[in-house]
Amino acid sequence: MSSDKRLASVDALRGLAVAGMLLVNDPGDWGHIYGPLEHSAWNGFTPTDLVFPLFLFIVGVSLALALGPKIDRGGEPRALASAVWQRGARIVALGLVLNLLAWWLMSKPELRIPGVLQRIGLCFIVTGTLAVYLRARAQWLVLLALLAGYALMLCVSSLDKIGSIEQLVDTWVLGRHNYEWDAAAGIGFDPEGIVSTLGGLATCLLGLRCGDWLRRGRVKALLMLGLGSAALGLAWSCLQLPLNKQLWTPSFVLWAGGLSALLLVLAHVLIDRKGWPAVGRAFGVNAITAYAGAWMTEVLLEGFGWMQPLYVHGFSWVDRLAGPTNASLAYAIVFVAVWAVIVKLLDRRGWYWKI
Repeated sequence: MSSDKRLASVDALRGLAVAGMLLVNDPGDWGHIYGPLEHSAWNGFTPTDLVFPLFLFIVGVSLALALGPKIDRGGEPRALASAVWQRGARIVALGLVLNLLAWWLMSKPELRIPGVLQRIGLCFIVTGTLAVYLRARAQWLVLLALLAGYALMLCVSSLDKIGSIEQLVDTWVLGRHNYEWDAAAGIGFDPEGIVSTLGGLATCLLGLRCGDWLRRGRVKALLMLGLGSAALGLAWSCLQLPLNKQLWTPSFVLWAGGLSALLLVLAHVLIDRKGWPAVGRAFGVNAITAYAGAWMTEVLLEGFGWMQPLYVHGFSWVDRLAGPTNASLAYAIVFVAVWAVIVKLLDRRGWYWKI
């Protein structure tokens, strides 16, 4: 049966994804990181590669839980879609502001336009619009069309970074405003670039369908979908399209989406049904605050030259005792712990920043 009740498991899983973002994005020393806490250099998969897809998947799940009951009650589509567009636009705008802040305070040579929040905002807008205007069967067809169409685009170009459809479009449209820009060669590339956003959208749309099943109590179907999607993605990666987070290949969509669905089932059973503590919930209900606040903290530390002295004076003893990689990890853990305290205090006071 459908329900308007907020699911603690979804907040917890969203929060764990945000905490994971902070952990992998904020090491003390980028030259000393444990392998599982780094993204794959190109093809392949590490635990870190699951963090952003999990968050986008939960964005889709949350849209299903928020919009589904309103649609069932006959909510006016234009009003629902307008609310989705406005919120998505604010998320994109916040991402651009954060990039501008980093460019200004850290004296970056070029202003980056794409980013994590920009991709989240765009996927939020498109997925929310599809949720409002299309029935379930049509949403599944759009998902299949995205996977097939994007796979075809990748297959007719190169699966290497240079020459891929992602790199060609990013260079042509964004130029020097990419995350990576080779001025001498005139080549740009962005892991949150234009074409690979199709893969991100597919992940979010998969989350939308899984969220609808979750609110209707179809947990066994959700479990089977997670297992089947992960298996299909892994098989596809062996036969044709490798797992690649930077290109967000269709095989990566299915693999990461399947794992995300399985985590959703696990969290739902343990937290919502068995009453386990919703670890991560405080991060989940203030996800934007935690992500944006952590970003600004790091930018301020780097921009004003405080990062290096803080790291040296605060964590050099860990380096002496356990080596530079453990010192770098210790900084990241403390960084996450500080923000865990902040969001916990905000949650206790009932302060939630919704943009």
